[in-house]
Amino acid sequence: MPGFFTRGQLQHALAAAGVDTLWTFPAAAAGFPGAPSEPLRFDPGAEPISALRLPAVPVAMPAGTAKVTFTSGTTGTPKGVCLGQAAMDRVAQAIGEATAALDITRHLSVLPFAVLLENIAGVLAPRRRQATCIAVPLASVGLHGSSRFDPAQLQAAVESWQPHSLILLPQMLRAWTMWLRATGRRAPASLRLVAVGGAAVGAPLLQSARELGIPAYEGYGLSEGASVQTLNLPGADRPGSTGRPLPHARLRIAADGEIEVTGSAFLGYLGSEAPPPDWWPSGDLGTIDAQGFLHVQGRKKQVLITAYGRNVSPEWVETALQSAAVGGLPPIAQAVVFGDGRPALSAVLWPLRADLPDAVLQAAVDAANAGLPDYARVRRWVRARAAFDTDTGLATANGRPQRAAIEQLHRDALVADPLPSTFITEPISP
Repeated sequence: MPGFFTRGQLQHALAAAGVDTLWTFPAAAAGFPGAPSEPLRFDPGAEPISALRLPAVPVAMPAGTAKVTFTSGTTGTPKGVCLGQAAMDRVAQAIGEATAALDITRHLSVLPFAVLLENIAGVLAPRRRQATCIAVPLASVGLHGSSRFDPAQLQAAVESWQPHSLILLPQMLRAWTMWLRATGRRAPASLRLVAVGGAAVGAPLLQSARELGIPAYEGYGLSEGASVQTLNLPGADRPGSTGRPLPHARLRIAADGEIEVTGSAFLGYLGSEAPPPDWWPSGDLGTIDAQGFLHVQGRKKQVLITAYGRNVSPEWVETALQSAAVGGLPPIAQAVVFGDGRPALSAVLWPLRADLPDAVLQAAVDAANAGLPDYARVRRWVRARAAFDTDTGLATANGRPQRAAIEQLHRDALVADPLPSTFITEPISP
């Protein structure tokens, strides 16, 4: 279970899955019913762990369930995705086949094992090809909780362990790239592949990272497909896309633009007897280009409809904002766009550094707007009053922004500055 889940989320997940035994650190056992066992230490120097018996009620789950992975949606309530071993093995095997030419024999785990992406691509895939998975305390690679990251610690860990591969979230890649540029350093030459997923990355950030020695490549996956579905790789790379399908995966685009996947389907959700369809609707919008690269455009349910009747994916605009470079590096770390039912889009921005002046952020907004059609341009923006993370309650446990909470926190600022008098606020009649 993720250490960054709240106690309520942990209790919900444990009860929903009918867990009767919990292995955890002694300090984390406090607050759960029952007495923990005597701490056990499985390796010299490792932290001790204890077993805790929990009062559990048996729950029904699909036959063949080997793993239940919890993914939190916009409500923050974890949803149990039941995976079979065969599906996970297919994904791990496909990752190994796709990356065989890179001869990756040392992988450093930077994300928690409870994150399905790290579990499948960082543990199961290396194990199947008899590679080494280096597992050290997350704090030693710079990850503290779910939202605090120290790129200097990651740099030191990579220099020390000399891994061939890492898996990072976009925010981690952005912070590391910025730190390397600020310090005049380069990433260690041992790295052959740094896979980046979980959210849109943007071609400018990938280019900046690669210039500093980080071989960063974007991919796409989902829990209901047992993780990775597509991945860019050396020799098969299109920055701005999420890559071509891996050998196990088949993708298609539905009539409404939704990405559908098959080839490594989950067995069903906890608490639901309905089996999933053969082609799973991902909830993401996208296109597949003539060369087979997938381009993800955002979540289907997040699409905004402006006062002019134009459909806009906020993630599309947010990626443009976070990718817009000023002085060689994108200065916007996080962006959330609003505009449903409004004549113009507005955005809440969290800068890479608190001391960045408004002029730099405005330059990034201008650069992003230059590449967007007029109906998708940001006309108003405000600085975020807090980072979008679980500590502030402005993001879910897997990093998705809590849009309603962010809008509520900044509502006064978003509506305080009127639109220019020359801006038309009503649709033009035909």
